[in-house]
Amino acid sequence: MSGPATGRRKRAVTLRALLACLALVALNKSPAVAQTVTPDLFRPVRDGFLAPQDSPLRKVNDKTGGNAADPTDPANDAQLNDKDTPAPSRIGRIPTYGLPAASGAADSGFDSLNRTRKKPKFYPGQAKPKPPAGPGSPAVTAAPANPNGRVRLSIPPSETANKTPLPPSMAGTVVGQPPRKRLKIDDDPFGAVGDYVGSFLVKSAVELRGGYETNPGRLPQPVGAPFWAVAPEFLAVSDWERHALVADLRGSFTGYGNSLPPTIDGAISPAPTNVSRPDFTGHVDGRLDVTEDTRITSEVRLRVATDNPGSPNIQAGLASYPVYTTLGGTFGIDQNFNRLQLSAGGTVDRTVYQDSTLTDGTTSTNDDRNFNQYGGVGRVSYELTPGVKPFAEIEGDTRVHDLQFDRSGYQRNSDGGYAKAGTSFEFSRLLTGEISVGFAERSYVDPRLDRLQGLLTAASLTWTATPLTTAKFYSTTSIDETIVPGVSGVLTHLYTVEVDHDFRRWLTAIGKFTYGTLDYQGDGRNDKTYSIEGDLIYKLTRNFWIKGTLRRDILDSNFVGSSSASTVVMLGVRLQN
Repeated sequence: MSGPATGRRKRAVTLRALLACLALVALNKSPAVAQTVTPDLFRPVRDGFLAPQDSPLRKVNDKTGGNAADPTDPANDAQLNDKDTPAPSRIGRIPTYGLPAASGAADSGFDSLNRTRKKPKFYPGQAKPKPPAGPGSPAVTAAPANPNGRVRLSIPPSETANKTPLPPSMAGTVVGQPPRKRLKIDDDPFGAVGDYVGSFLVKSAVELRGGYETNPGRLPQPVGAPFWAVAPEFLAVSDWERHALVADLRGSFTGYGNSLPPTIDGAISPAPTNVSRPDFTGHVDGRLDVTEDTRITSEVRLRVATDNPGSPNIQAGLASYPVYTTLGGTFGIDQNFNRLQLSAGGTVDRTVYQDSTLTDGTTSTNDDRNFNQYGGVGRVSYELTPGVKPFAEIEGDTRVHDLQFDRSGYQRNSDGGYAKAGTSFEFSRLLTGEISVGFAERSYVDPRLDRLQGLLTAASLTWTATPLTTAKFYSTTSIDETIVPGVSGVLTHLYTVEVDHDFRRWLTAIGKFTYGTLDYQGDGRNDKTYSIEGDLIYKLTRNFWIKGTLRRDILDSNFVGSSSASTVVMLGVRLQN
């Protein structure tokens, strides 16, 4: 029930509340400030007008003593530049877990929240990276830093240089394209490239040389002469999935500027007056792959040369060296039984000598030196490991001369052969080659000629000591024919050591030493040969080289008046493709 008492009670409560508010206003001496209208007042955020504290879009002042809401407050800039200001306390703050947005992004450009990242800074004078040239070029990154944290001033071109623009198909960036096969690194940047003729890779070259030789006739009393030489080369290799065909032809012709005297100390000279001579070696090898394990092999070979200067086979009073030609072939078959390989083949060779031209204008026949050779060879090898393959080889042949008796009345027909055993190996491409040891012998029809026999050595080794240094070793053994009366034949051993070193990829030095023994079995003559040679090759381009040679040849014989020595100085160019 309402009445005057009820109204007075309500007015009394209202008056007491008003007096309390006036008391609070009186105690606050600071001036009244109206509420600032900010964009946060109109944000549709639940539970208040301010943005949440963990919003990545809100600028929060982590320093103390400034007004975070007022960006014009100078205290904020002072705190940002003050490195001594302590870090804000984490007491009472709500911890956050996980990684902040765009924490794994790069340091430049924009992150996922469209915030600008920091740009790389470069020192004055430092090379600045360039944008990529096109597809296939790597993205440009900031300059790498040293371990001390400083940016390197000079950047190697190999790290940041732009590459030639490549189409996407070659760069391998086409979606769904299979990966391209990486090209093999060029081991010889100045080697001949060659041209493709059909399915054959063809390489050709020619060397033009000139120089001076102190004793071209290998006379006891040296007589020097200038010389020139032309040496062409031809190589053709098939590029077939099956079968193979290789043609390797190399030759030279050496001409001398003056003639040697026909007589020495009143006697006929043992050397021709014209010592110019040719030299050619060529072979064509073929392989027919019948099945995966069966192959038919063949070889056709040709050799054109003369007797070596200083040889006792050279007649006295010659006007020029007689040239001989050896044409032959080998036809065989190879069969694999897992790791075991069996090879067999037959050989046929024909050797023909030209007639000798004498200084008086007459000729002398050399038909007694012409002969045919028929033989066969067999080989068994077993692959112990991918790098070691031992083998055993045996060969037998028969030599039949055109004339039954030679100019001295000896019958030169003979039968002979050899047997040897060795291994071919390849140890991590550092040491590769083949080496073998055996025994060779030859029996003659004429009972006055002793059996010719001796140790057989054969080797072809290559040692890659460093990427710039290579050492090679060669060894050969042969039983050669002779027309010296009473001598069965010549057992010849040759050993060669060669070291190649690249001072630069375009500058190569070659050192070579050759030692040989010639055993004329039947009359006790033994010759020893020494040859030391140094070459320097300057490779201007892949197609043009300059080559200088200095060589010393020595013939040491136990026969009086047969020893000689000669020095060769030569300079030439090589043109190749």
